[in-house]
Amino acid sequence: MEAMVCSAKGCRQPATWAHLWNNPKLHDGDRRKVWLACEDHRLSLGEFLSVRGFLVETVAVDAIPAGAG
Repeated sequence: MEAMVCSAKGCRQPATWAHLWNNPKLHDGDRRKVWLACEDHRLSLGEFLSVRGFLVETVAVDAIPAGAG
């Protein structure tokens, strides 16, 4: 299994969180893209998505739904 690494630019820390999101202008309502986040970047990545109206939910990496990505 490939290591899950934070999606923040330049960060190589292990991811502990997953932000599930979609852009309603590009994706159907059921589609879930995933940004991984370490503890340090959980809030900043989540806020980036939330301000744009893209954030659907945040879950622990071991709770990422099948088919998300």
